[in-house]
Amino acid sequence: MVERAAGAPSLPGDWPAGPEVILALTRIGSFDWDLASGLCHLDRTALDVLGLRPGDYDGRRASLTSRMPPGEAARLDAKVASALKDGSEHYGVYFRFRHPDGGLRWTHTQGHVHRDGTGRPLRIVGTVRDATAELADSAARMEAEPARRRQTGVVESTTAALAHARTVKDVIDVLQDVHGLEHFGAASLVMGLLESGGRIHLVAEGPQAAFIPGTRYTHVDDQYPMSEVMRTLAPCFIESREEFERSFPVLWPHLAGLGITSAAYLPLIAQARPIGALGLLYSDRTGFSSEERDVLVALGSSIAQSVQRAILYDQEHDLAEGLQQAMLPRRIPEVPGAQIAVRYRSARMGRDIGGDWYDIIPLPGGRVGAVIGDVQGHDTDAAAVMGQLRIVLRAYAAEGHTPATVMARASVFLHELDTDRFATCLYAEADLSTGVMQLVRAGHVDPLLRDTDGSCRRIPVEGGLPLGLSAEFGRLEYPVSTVELDPGQTLLLYTDGLVEQPGFDLDDGMQLLTAMVRGGPRDLQRLADLLCEAVDERSGDDDVAMLLLRRRGVFTPQTGGRLQQHVAQNDPEALVSARHMVRSAVRAWGAGERTDEIELAADELITNALLHTDGGAIVTARVLSGVGRRLRIEVEDRSSALPRRRDAGESGVSGRGLLLVDRLADTWGVESRGTGKCVWCEFLVGARSGQGRSGQGRSGQGRSGQGRSGQGRAEE
Repeated sequence: MVERAAGAPSLPGDWPAGPEVILALTRIGSFDWDLASGLCHLDRTALDVLGLRPGDYDGRRASLTSRMPPGEAARLDAKVASALKDGSEHYGVYFRFRHPDGGLRWTHTQGHVHRDGTGRPLRIVGTVRDATAELADSAARMEAEPARRRQTGVVESTTAALAHARTVKDVIDVLQDVHGLEHFGAASLVMGLLESGGRIHLVAEGPQAAFIPGTRYTHVDDQYPMSEVMRTLAPCFIESREEFERSFPVLWPHLAGLGITSAAYLPLIAQARPIGALGLLYSDRTGFSSEERDVLVALGSSIAQSVQRAILYDQEHDLAEGLQQAMLPRRIPEVPGAQIAVRYRSARMGRDIGGDWYDIIPLPGGRVGAVIGDVQGHDTDAAAVMGQLRIVLRAYAAEGHTPATVMARASVFLHELDTDRFATCLYAEADLSTGVMQLVRAGHVDPLLRDTDGSCRRIPVEGGLPLGLSAEFGRLEYPVSTVELDPGQTLLLYTDGLVEQPGFDLDDGMQLLTAMVRGGPRDLQRLADLLCEAVDERSGDDDVAMLLLRRRGVFTPQTGGRLQQHVAQNDPEALVSARHMVRSAVRAWGAGERTDEIELAADELITNALLHTDGGAIVTARVLSGVGRRLRIEVEDRSSALPRRRDAGESGVSGRGLLLVDRLADTWGVESRGTGKCVWCEFLVGARSGQGRSGQGRSGQGRSGQGRSGQGRAEE
């Protein structure tokens, strides 16, 4: 029997102790990281090592890396990524973790990569332990050669951290990290970038108290060490206070009070030209060995490459962002009767431009057009095509074409551009006074409708082929879906980047979006921001555009509501669309039993205009306020010849149009307009005053025969 040593802690259970007990007593925690879901489980000991309570950790690695300095998190990620990529089974790495008291402690993790039969990594399991004391002892043993080990570590850690820096700000953040100066072994750090005209812009300095007023902008011809290294393209090593004062008398008085004893200024050179300079100032050393100088020069070269890459990225990003913003509407117009919010988020993963767009088009009569679209691709060509397509869609809508015609003509335009791009699009035209909304979909995702109580549902919209493809295959028919938008309801149009994620089903994305909208804030702008935050957290590889339109309940034009449609000569599609508009309007406005009569009268007026005039007609349906509630149908044409009633005779096939209108409508008439005339008729809706005449109109055979003949002529 082996006796327990005196003073050793008691061990529960039988001898020998299990591994869990041993690991707990030695303060070695364990973790299990599922790579598919991204969840990482930490046992109680691991949480204790990291200074976390069970309730502080939600299983996401982001919750851990947020407590690490940026450079440390990047170095840890690089180590893990290298092991996963090169097929390694094990890896080990030291990193620092910030505890709740604000202090940083060294931690060591050892991981084992579990793979399937094909070598694809599935999980990583391993241990976590506190390594602060271990590294302190190691540092003590390394005192004999601190310079070489420390300076080599500077290059390695800095290079690893800068590998994840994409922008100039990212580079500055790495250099200005609160523990960055500890890595450099310096008391202060400065970095300047060379701009046009020889101006040097100081973009980083640390610590904050080390900033010298008047040095934010200097010139390469000034007597400063940063200017000198840019002129000579050679590093400048200042080994003593006396040398600093002698070489740079203008700068030294500002540094004397900081206890600076030496400095190393390194030119940042990329593609054989200077792009900036880095200065490291020391307060605990004098002189630089040849090995130290070589290491610092290597450090400058590594930083220069990162800065050059970041500058190019920033330039490309600014160009892409500027082009994208130029293609999108500069401002969203104020639309009476509606509250509107729009957002655009560029793709991450290095692609910052795409073909997603939105647009709001004010239309006559209190109507508004809302467009959301997505051109295939993520490059400047996609953005250029998007800009052209947005303009023509806006132009076709403003000309008064039906939503289906707008979509069909846009498809033909895209096809004639002779580009290999196609586009998905959804166009909604709404009359905000009545809430009647016509939607046309070209291969796009369905919109969502949020009700006043917060509930949210998907609106199924019958659709056609994407723009460009429908013209190529000769399938330009776009069905129109009609819905009613009640006051307070919100229509959400968006591109597929909002719901599509790699590895997830589209329906899952739709359900997630619906849940977010349902539980989101009522304020439209805040709701749009919430959806954008979800996009930013996901860091997807597709850009996202969204448009939210809410109908206000307080907007009522003097006419009580109006819909208008242009019907061109020899355009059967426009005629069908006009009839559909009248039918939707009279039903939405509560015409009740007089719906058929109004549709028949409107059809007769439209057919007469197309038969007896040139240049098409403009059909308007409106509700008139005042004594009683009246629905008015107007048909305008360019002919000044006034219509007349005539007897068609017993065998005549024409001449009954105005007779029908006279019998069906409560009143009708003709008005001269500057460019022609307007034939109108009115119906008192919601009352019984017109029932007798309505009954006569319905009972005769004239309606059936006249309706068919009128429609037949229009289609011919």
